Amino acid sequence: MFYFLSQFKDQFSELNIFRYITFRSAGAAITTFLLSVFIGPIVIAYLRKIKVQEVAKRHDCPDLDKFTHSKQGTPTMGGTFIIGSIIISVLLWADLSNRYIILTLLTSIWLAILGFFDDYFKLKGIGKRGLTKKTKLVWQVMLGCFIGSYVYFNPDSTTKLDVPFLKDVFLDLGLFYIPFAALIVIGTSNAVNLTDGLDGLAIGCVLIVSIALSVLCYITGNANFAEYLFLPFVKGGGELTVFCAAMLGASLGFLWFNCYPANIFMGDTGSLSLGGTLGVIAIFIKKELLLVIIGGVFVMEAVSVILQVASFKLWGKRIFKISPLHHHFQMSNWSESKIIIRFWIIGIILALVALATLKIR
Repeated sequence: MFYFLSQFKDQFSELNIFRYITFRSAGAAITTFLLSVFIGPIVIAYLRKIKVQEVAKRHDCPDLDKFTHSKQGTPTMGGTFIIGSIIISVLLWADLSNRYIILTLLTSIWLAILGFFDDYFKLKGIGKRGLTKKTKLVWQVMLGCFIGSYVYFNPDSTTKLDVPFLKDVFLDLGLFYIPFAALIVIGTSNAVNLTDGLDGLAIGCVLIVSIALSVLCYITGNANFAEYLFLPFVKGGGELTVFCAAMLGASLGFLWFNCYPANIFMGDTGSLSLGGTLGVIAIFIKKELLLVIIGGVFVMEAVSVILQVASFKLWGKRIFKISPLHHHFQMSNWSESKIIIRFWIIGIILALVALATLKIR
């Protein structure tokens, strides 16, 4: 909304400031933070009143009960006000004529609704653990194929993958980019979901990835910067900086209540949406492969589960005491706060490494 005020800059020169992505990004971050901080207590009280609360007892893994019993009854589905604040902020500060903004909003809403029903089914005891894996996979694949098809058929986009560390080296997937995009949406949304097991762990890592992606969005959307760093220029991609900034502010606002010991959990409503949104932004700015480094913590968590399942099915042995990886360290008697902080530190280092690759080409 504010962006369109810049059209009247000839009459009111002060309105020209709304043209600048940097200013609107700062506004979006501050807006989501304030919305989250002020709305948070209201949402928490309401969720507690209607008994939308975490069921901490793990029938699938009783060994974790000794760590989770204190979380019993904590309100969940906090993703509703994370995603809600992001949507409001983006509508206020972003250029709504930008197709990347519209598609990223669609992604956030689509996966938030999917996560909402998953949380709702869990709370109501419908199904063993909410929606079936097949149901979630189908809806994630549909979204991923839609995003991949847009990139494939859009003449302003490319199906070439930018290879980190190498200058002018690209992998053109052609039609195979559509299932590749679906794989990214599935992977990122579920990886963040798997990481969301300790107070503040997932949202802190989302915050770090959002900062790194906001820098990359701004650079790839600027023709001069992109040319200087030998990066593919994405026309209109710079506007996604505003979206990343909104995610940054919402993450900070939610962390205010979700830090250890948490007053609320985001639930699948937040984790599926935030993860998939990060993946789609990486697709639009052609940083699909670099996302593996930026979101390295999410990758480690997902890979730990894959390795654990594969090892047990093939050889009947477990690699980790329990997966995802953060629970392995819990079972190794690390304190929850130590695991969270150290994973954040790893996330920050990986984000810096990813940004450093822009000059190592």
